[in-house]
Amino acid sequence: MPKYDIVIIGHVTSDILAYKGEVSGFVGGGAYFSAFVAKRSNVKFCVVTKMAKKDFGLLDGLKKEGIEVTAIPSPKTTSIENIFETEDVDRRKIRLLSQADPFNPEDISEGEAKIYDLAGVFVGEIPDSLIVHLSQKGKIGLDMQAKLRWSEAGEFAFKDWPEKEKYIPMVTYLKADSLESEVATGTPDREKAAKILHRLGAREVMITHSSEVILYDGERMFRAPFSPSNLPGRTGRGDTCFSSYISWRLTHGIEESLRYAAALTSIKMEKPGPFMGTMEDVFARMKTL
Repeated sequence: MPKYDIVIIGHVTSDILAYKGEVSGFVGGGAYFSAFVAKRSNVKFCVVTKMAKKDFGLLDGLKKEGIEVTAIPSPKTTSIENIFETEDVDRRKIRLLSQADPFNPEDISEGEAKIYDLAGVFVGEIPDSLIVHLSQKGKIGLDMQAKLRWSEAGEFAFKDWPEKEKYIPMVTYLKADSLESEVATGTPDREKAAKILHRLGAREVMITHSSEVILYDGERMFRAPFSPSNLPGRTGRGDTCFSSYISWRLTHGIEESLRYAAALTSIKMEKPGPFMGTMEDVFARMKTL
């Protein structure tokens, strides 16, 4: 039997946020936001990350929560600058300041998990070879930002994943936001994009937007609204939504899992940082959706 329900793989990052003129530093990365969700969803999981040894203190918040973390030393720690210049929270400027080493198959112990959550944030973090290797061990959850976000001289650019038709069939749970799905499929229509990505081979396709999250399984288009009262915690929305979905999906159906994800993510967006609420908070919010 697998040792874990989920192994979360991704860089924990040292980030900068500029929102409405206010600048602050914070710990981020897909693996970081995802871990707090899995913890509060009562999932048996661990985190595998890479960073410079001098920055291992960034993991203190995870460890205080009792989260199991394997930190692999790297010459650099990934650092990202996020700038929101308008009220449109789906439009932001992103700059990669530094990047830790990519993950390799040998970084992940054998026979570890039911699901491998590949929570990368930039191209160069999750190699295609890792997808191949882990797809033979368990189900793959992949955030497409790890295959579409490029850094050119530090500046952010979206580019399609040239070999997506080869590797997407290895993915059970695939997530993109509305901009990423357009880059990958050529259409701004989220429902059409979800269907295209499903036809490429992913079994369950999630697309997030400022107003809602949708999911397509090849038969039905599921949707659930986001309902935050404000948006100071917008950063980490997609990571939180995807992690909450696959965490709940372990033991629940698609529709309930999507509603759970939308409710939990809505609460998270109301405060900066990772989700720190309770299951009771989420269940109460689900009743309002």
